[in-house]
Amino acid sequence: MENTKQYHLAVFGGGCFWCTEAVFKMLRGIVSVSPGYAGGVGEDPTYEDVSSGTTGHA
Repeated sequence: MENTKQYHLAVFGGGCFWCTEAVFKMLRGIVSVSPGYAGGVGEDPTYEDVSSGTTGHA
């Protein structure tokens, strides 16, 4: 049987540590939630990296 489900990606800017991950996980139809920073340079920046204001992440 072929999987015919289609998924859509949504990216939300919820601010820093506003606990939006838990809210999205409670919604019907949400497959996964991945918190993190947007934009900027460098992969997987730490809180300290982003807080320094030098990475360009939001």
